[in-house]
Amino acid sequence: MTIATSLIKTHKLRRMSGFSLIEILIVIALIAVLATVAIGNLGGIFSGQQDKVAGLFVKQTLDTALVPYRLDVGNYPSTEEGLTALMKAPAGKEAKWKGAYLKELPLDPWGNPYQYRYPGSKNINAARGYDAWSWGPDGSESADDIGNW
Repeated sequence: MTIATSLIKTHKLRRMSGFSLIEILIVIALIAVLATVAIGNLGGIFSGQQDKVAGLFVKQTLDTALVPYRLDVGNYPSTEEGLTALMKAPAGKEAKWKGAYLKELPLDPWGNPYQYRYPGSKNINAARGYDAWSWGPDGSESADDIGNW
């Protein structure tokens, strides 16, 4: 075997041992397609969590603010006073008000304000006596409303 033959075989082995540019581009394209599909499905994995967040707020977070308010002031805020009574003393109740009971009133997961009514008309729990709810994803009164009832 001559040196020239040996060099040709070595050159062929080197050329065969790596990936071509086309092969690398195909693999990158496949990875990009798979990543796009996976990221697109993340919305499906996390969907429905907004309902849980809104439900927790109207059933638990508001209770932790409204119960101390009621103990200090003597009753829940009226519908007209609304949930802002938890952040600023309503007129005529400044002496009893020991808040702020909430630092700020957050919006529901869809960007709408939470609704409040006292006395409540839907809440069957007599201990609460108030209705608190989110209009849900459509932002209007419908079957998808999330409330404390």
